Amino acid sequence: MAAARLRRGAALRRPDRSPLDAEERARVAAFVHPADRDRYVAAHLTLRRVLSAHRGVAPAELRFARRACPCCGGPHGRPVLAGSGTPHFSMSHTGGLVLIAAAGKRPVGVDVERLPAPHKATTVGEVLHPAERREIHAAPPSLRPAVFARLWARKEAYPKGLGTGVGRGPDLGFLGNPAPGAPARPPGRTVKDIPVGPEHAAALALSRPPAGGPELAVHSHFLGSLGLTPGGPRPERISPEPFPHKTSPRKAE
Repeated sequence: MAAARLRRGAALRRPDRSPLDAEERARVAAFVHPADRDRYVAAHLTLRRVLSAHRGVAPAELRFARRACPCCGGPHGRPVLAGSGTPHFSMSHTGGLVLIAAAGKRPVGVDVERLPAPHKATTVGEVLHPAERREIHAAPPSLRPAVFARLWARKEAYPKGLGTGVGRGPDLGFLGNPAPGAPARPPGRTVKDIPVGPEHAAALALSRPPAGGPELAVHSHFLGSLGLTPGGPRPERISPEPFPHKTSPRKAE
């Protein structure tokens, strides 16, 4: 798994967009706000660099397709790499943070969320599973934004890990922390919190290996703070830790 930050307030130079395909360029052209366009370009160029390392090809040579939509069957479901033997992947970005996950044989889902304002954590949290709502209300008011963001990231990552995309209601299935009297989590899936610093929450979802198989291992790489240069996103520093000043959120097994 790879993570990168887009520098806030930086003067971003126009990168080389030639690795992007026609669909990605159309999305770029559709953005109204330059900051949103810059984040999209940085995220997708970074995605291509990560996946090209897995495939051993140049970023521009990667070809993407889309699965059928799980809700209507249309050709606009989750993106996948074209070809056989390609890794599953998932990407999420919010604000200045990009999170990318790749897995060899099983669909993987990842999501990152910025911590919301306290009032939003309570009001939007009302659409979650009843037991998850109780988890938010049981937390001290100062911690409710982090609890909500952690739950919401899990709810977004879980259907991506199923390979279906986010075509599920947030009140379906319990993904809160295990506790006396709490419902059981959906079987066959592992959902883990990913430490991404105090301003965000993130989660990764993956199907569990068969009985007796190897345990899930998550290898995290922080690519650095990304500035957009003519050659594309480049890390300004490399750290062996995903986020050197990270907090330690509770893990969801």
